[in-house]
Amino acid sequence: MSQSNTLNRRIVLNARPRGAPTAADFRIETGLVPKPEAGQVLLRTLYLSLDPYMRGRMSEGPSYAAPVAVGDVMVGGTVSRIEASRHGDFEVGDLVLAYTGWQDYSVSDGKGLRALYPGDPHPSRALGVLGMPGFTAYMGLLDIGRPAAGETVVVAAASGAVGSVVGQIAKIKGCTVVGIAGGEDKCRYVIDELGFDFCVDHRAEDLPGRLATACPRGIDVYFENVGGAVFDAVLPLLLAAT
Repeated sequence: MSQSNTLNRRIVLNARPRGAPTAADFRIETGLVPKPEAGQVLLRTLYLSLDPYMRGRMSEGPSYAAPVAVGDVMVGGTVSRIEASRHGDFEVGDLVLAYTGWQDYSVSDGKGLRALYPGDPHPSRALGVLGMPGFTAYMGLLDIGRPAAGETVVVAAASGAVGSVVGQIAKIKGCTVVGIAGGEDKCRYVIDELGFDFCVDHRAEDLPGRLATACPRGIDVYFENVGGAVFDAVLPLLLAAT
């Protein structure tokens, strides 16, 4: 991220958003790069994952995790490189999966860090298909959905980090896979690149009717990512499949 070896940029929550976040809800602070103490490492962010859960962490409402305090660095998963180490388990140059948030540098006592394979040509995948989104897709579909060959699986937000993996796993399991995405470009990507059988554009008219056409036998497994009107269109077809 940063080009400097002495300055650290931190993006902090400046105010709690009302509706969609704006630039005014954040501010950039610049300070000196922290120095690790005994038992700590200095991490430099190489990749930062931007995920939907972050919007919830900006709000004060009750949730599964505490909100980010106004004035604190925004949270986020990262792939980081160890720039300095005073910790026996890590060496300079090691790549790790961390949770250091929206900043160039941070220090860690090693708790929660996961070492990554040093020769991996695509370490950013530890934040995607080989990380939290991929695990969410794998466990959610196979442990909870448990699709069987020949069943119809519908995936909301099909072009996203989680939905794209869900659909590909469902195809491997021999299912008919119908994606729901916003816009013609995303729907083409879902079919042409990800290999889904069909994709329904939720921005076009008559979502319930078009979804019913794509799922003539009903929906056996639905991977929910969005709620709202999409869930309302799916629910009657789930009931029809029971």
